[in-house]
Amino acid sequence: REGEVELNGVKIAKPFVEKPADADDHNIYIYYPSSMGGGVKRLFRKVGDKSAEYDPYHPGTIRRDGSYIYETFLATGGTDVKVYTVGPRYAHAEARKSPVVDGKVIRTDDGKELRFPVLLSPTEKEIARMVSLIFGQKVCGFDLLRCRSKSYVCDVNGWSFVKSSVKYYDDAAGILRSIILGALNIHKLFKRPSTDCHLAKSQRDREAAEEYKNAYETGATNWDEETNSNIELRCVLAIVRHGDRTPKQKMKMKVTQPALIALMEKHLDSKGKQAKLKSPAQLQELLDITRTLIAEVQN
Repeated sequence: REGEVELNGVKIAKPFVEKPADADDHNIYIYYPSSMGGGVKRLFRKVGDKSAEYDPYHPGTIRRDGSYIYETFLATGGTDVKVYTVGPRYAHAEARKSPVVDGKVIRTDDGKELRFPVLLSPTEKEIARMVSLIFGQKVCGFDLLRCRSKSYVCDVNGWSFVKSSVKYYDDAAGILRSIILGALNIHKLFKRPSTDCHLAKSQRDREAAEEYKNAYETGATNWDEETNSNIELRCVLAIVRHGDRTPKQKMKMKVTQPALIALMEKHLDSKGKQAKLKSPAQLQELLDITRTLIAEVQN
């Protein structure tokens, strides 16, 4: 219907959000009523410095080419809060500019999206605890929307880490260590380290290195196959992240060929720091130069 969507008697008026049921599809639409100018704002995964675009000429009809989830649009004051948990008792939160504002991504000098730390309210901390427990994930990330003095979870991202925070990684390492040791053998958590654990560590390292060097040079070895035949590997511990994303296929190399340097200088960005070649014409130009250089080397 004009101005609203209805399913089984439940109505949601515009503005509302339309999300694909497929979690890997990040093409989200926001439909605006005619009183707000109409049209649709499309949200998508960041492409360069853009994450959304507004189409004022869209007729406002919902998509019917798949399964979608509909939610009431929440005005957040221009920010989204990203929350990262490590177990149910730890949560780190950062805020960023919402893509709904203008679709432009603000980046730091090193090219990462600009974020700033925020404090969670007691209610939001309880939400973080519940998300970790209900989804059964020690390491978890989710998006929080603050609207009219209330907080709402709009997206749970699963295994997520903070992009850059030394304190977060120090905290996460300590918590994960406790979780792993607790699962293996709880008494190790309370075992005091031996008094000589730091005694002349560098000296012991030097002695071990010297012993290995002497054994290597003389062909001597302390390994006795007969006495050590009963040694066996008991277990392997690993923290493995999901692999459902295609790895970035990067090649890093230093080049001195004038043709490649001229190509870089031709396409330098406004800051003069890097050149991004994305269009078919630019990539074809790079390919032609590369083929010429390879032919020169081979000949």
